[in-house]
Amino acid sequence: MATGAEHGLKKIVWQRIKDTIIADCRKSEVWKILILDQFTTRLLSSCCKMSDLMSEGITIVEDLYKNREPVPEMKAVYFMTPTAKCIDAFIKDFNPKPKYKAAYIFFTDYCPDELFDKMKKNCAKHIKVCKEVNISFLPQEAQVFTCDNPEAFKSIYNPSSQDRDQTLEMIADQIVTLCATLDEYPGVRYKRDSALAYGKQLAELVDSKLARYYEMDDNSKIKGKTAAQLLIVDRALDPVSPILHELTYQAMAYDLLPMKDNTYEYKAKDGNKKDALLNEEDELWVKLRHMHIAEVTERIPKLVKDISASRNEKQPADGKITIGALSQLMKKMPAFRKQVAQKTVHLHLAEDLMKDYQKYVEKLCKAEQDLAVGADAEGQKVKDPMRTLLPVLLYQYETTDKIRAVLLYIFSLNGTTEENLNKLIQNVKIEHESGYILNWKHLGVPIVSAPSMFSSRKPSIRRDRSAEETYNVSRWTPVIKDVMEDAVENKLDVKDWPYQSECPAAWNGSRAVSARQKHKGSSPDDLRNGSRLIIFVLGGVSHSEMRCAYEVTHANKTCEVIIGSTHILTPCGLLQDIFNLGKQPMEKFTIEEDKP
Repeated sequence: MATGAEHGLKKIVWQRIKDTIIADCRKSEVWKILILDQFTTRLLSSCCKMSDLMSEGITIVEDLYKNREPVPEMKAVYFMTPTAKCIDAFIKDFNPKPKYKAAYIFFTDYCPDELFDKMKKNCAKHIKVCKEVNISFLPQEAQVFTCDNPEAFKSIYNPSSQDRDQTLEMIADQIVTLCATLDEYPGVRYKRDSALAYGKQLAELVDSKLARYYEMDDNSKIKGKTAAQLLIVDRALDPVSPILHELTYQAMAYDLLPMKDNTYEYKAKDGNKKDALLNEEDELWVKLRHMHIAEVTERIPKLVKDISASRNEKQPADGKITIGALSQLMKKMPAFRKQVAQKTVHLHLAEDLMKDYQKYVEKLCKAEQDLAVGADAEGQKVKDPMRTLLPVLLYQYETTDKIRAVLLYIFSLNGTTEENLNKLIQNVKIEHESGYILNWKHLGVPIVSAPSMFSSRKPSIRRDRSAEETYNVSRWTPVIKDVMEDAVENKLDVKDWPYQSECPAAWNGSRAVSARQKHKGSSPDDLRNGSRLIIFVLGGVSHSEMRCAYEVTHANKTCEVIIGSTHILTPCGLLQDIFNLGKQPMEKFTIEEDKP
């Protein structure tokens, strides 16, 4: 099986970089230095390795902002974002004395005229190439991208925000570079919301910028709309999914464990701490990440046994695989060491997750699912949500888990009374941190119920999934999956999903892009011959929603679903972001530092 890095968004981005930056560098057969800023470092790290760069003639990779020794005999390639900070750092490299023989500059996006003029004025004679690559998004996975901008949440939803319009402009530019990288000119639609109009505003910006981009791009063969559709939705579309305890492997890991930069820390058998990077280079991670934890715990021992059996290793009598046995396997089978190391990591990870699940998550999940779905595991409607919530409030759960349950209770009622809300806040003992609950109103999510005749927010009608097999503790399906399936089958209501711009024939009602159409292949590369559905969630996307993009793509085979957002959410991270919306934005000021 190909790993995610070998297909999908990451492969496309790496190919684009090779066709632009690397191709220009190859014209002169000399080794070069590559200089990156913070964003482009993350961008390149997401889609290639140092060995890939070395094979393309890049000998050293440097940080734009760090002090570097001059190498006047070498040419330098600058891959950077077109910001004042980057331009100033670049000018410093060549003025007053050049550090390198020449500069090849590649911007992630359009460089504003004033910055371009400043650079030209100070360093024109040193610049051999200056181009815009148009990749200002981060390919997180084969079908997932972000703007790498968690701060956008505060900029958009803080009622006192001073940079909302500027942030939406920047996000629109990033979405346009995604479309350009995919060679798509999609029709644009958005979810109409009576509470907030940020989705509509972003859709308007993206549509006008897309039109401008394809008008100005002489190299593009695309002159009209392609077989793609872009849907823009607001985080308020589904406040439930990012708050629930999700029990698929990837979502569970990022919810329950202290993951940082996709790194899982665990204790090896010898007592030493080890780090494991969970990304698409790890084939086992790609296979397991969207499975339910119950399936994962069954699958890992089988995978280990397969390796052991292939080397005629003796199996334990009871059939159980221990970390110690894996350690012995690693010593005896050098050729399988990497594979076994991956399985050791996932055995540790699955064990850690199951400890938390058995300790407290299992009990929480039943109440959470009943509140979210509005019915119990037998399908009986929950008539009194408070009776479902009460055991959670009475048990010694962490405050964060109680807040999550209270929010699910409020969401299930589409808002509660002021009196009831105050009692709940007192019960959870967050009188001084009530913003964790109250600040959801800034997203347009009802917290205090309005009189029924004035209620502006109607609960969405969900797809009937009663025939689908599922676990009792995992009955909830993210709303975005309904949206994806309805879009692919051309069932989105125009009243709720207005067209910002016309969509191509495949999406405008003349035919549905459905699973009934025959298609030769279903790998992400094969899917490029079909159509694309791009979904952008303003305000963060959860791991369960990311999973839906893969599930719908796999089920339909004629339409690839790509999902993106400002950033990827975790439940605790989202709660903290919500709480911070109550804080006043700091005034911006600049401190002039004495330069050495």
